[in-house]
Amino acid sequence: MHPNSLTELIRDIGIPGTAVRTSALRQLVLQAPAPVIAQALGSHAKTTTRVVAQAGGTWNRYAPSDHTQ
Repeated sequence: MHPNSLTELIRDIGIPGTAVRTSALRQLVLQAPAPVIAQALGSHAKTTTRVVAQAGGTWNRYAPSDHTQ
């Protein structure tokens, strides 16, 4: 499937695409740090950081580094 065909299918069943993307992003940033989500989705870290603040997430002090040591 191609993203455009999925968009059309979602629109055809009456779900607004923007609302779906926003809801999915809000849920993701509550489950993982915003910088990780931004990198995985190819979006900007400032965008995901803003969304996590709006969603009331607790990942605002995440330090991106190697924590395995």
